[in-house]
Amino acid sequence: MTGPWPLRLTLLAAVGGLAVFPWVGDPFYVELVIHLMILGIFAMSLDLLMGYTGLVSFGHAAFFGISGYLLALMTPESGGLSIWLALPVCLAGTAVAALVVGWFSVRTSGIYFIMITLAFAQMAFFFFVEHQDFGGTDGLFVADKPFVGFGGWQLLDLRDEHSFYFFTLGLLVVTYLLLAMILRAPFGQVIRGIRANEARTRALGYPTQRYKLISFVIAGTFAGLAGFLEAAHTEYVSPSHLGWHESGLVLMYVILGGMGTLYGPVLGAFVMGLLHDQFQDLTEHFNLVMGFFVIAVVLFLPDGVAGLVARLGRARGGGPADPPR
Repeated sequence: MTGPWPLRLTLLAAVGGLAVFPWVGDPFYVELVIHLMILGIFAMSLDLLMGYTGLVSFGHAAFFGISGYLLALMTPESGGLSIWLALPVCLAGTAVAALVVGWFSVRTSGIYFIMITLAFAQMAFFFFVEHQDFGGTDGLFVADKPFVGFGGWQLLDLRDEHSFYFFTLGLLVVTYLLLAMILRAPFGQVIRGIRANEARTRALGYPTQRYKLISFVIAGTFAGLAGFLEAAHTEYVSPSHLGWHESGLVLMYVILGGMGTLYGPVLGAFVMGLLHDQFQDLTEHFNLVMGFFVIAVVLFLPDGVAGLVARLGRARGGGPADPPR
């Protein structure tokens, strides 16, 4: 874990709480938390682009959906595909897609970058909508969950809800740690410099387009990991997973949670997901209530939910606990 010790303790406590939850929580909420952890991985991948590289992508869901389709197309009707084949192929496929999209996109900036990523995502969306071989608007079912084991020996049964829960939790933690390591490395310092002042970073001799492309590919690959988990969890994928609204939602998680923190977007996904679940039981106009909540966070928590967590950590620890950037 990165950051000052009060923040580290808070994050460790949160992971501990998630580890205990399946044994005490209602099965419905166990299922919901799995979905929110997957969205947390998805949001962290976008935060690498937005919060650290300064690239606002409105087509990030394309990689989320492509990975799900790859899993659905590979999985045979006779049984689950080995995860040692399924996961690398899904990640490699999304990495290649991100490389192609990124090669064109990083040559633009600002609103043009936003629009070209949206255009590529919409192209992928309509490709799957219009091709009946991929299920068209109905999407595809994943025949079975991936098999985790060696030979005939099963290491982990993903058909069991608790097993899938801990598998997802483990990947959430691994994703956070890997991205934190990347950001602490020299590469991470360069992309931070690009976000702060690209012209100055280029003047120092760094090929900024190349660094942005690498960041784009890494982010797309982790989005593919989230898409793989979502398709394996629900055993279903549809064109809506690639839609602009999906990209908009994860963009909102990053902004409300706190850009440039890694853990903030995960908090944003959990807060929005849990509030959505509660508000829709209270009123049929729950989207209006959610809208007021978003406005309140933007007005009163400019650093997002992560900024509030940082202030609480500073108050408890008696020292600086600002979100790492």
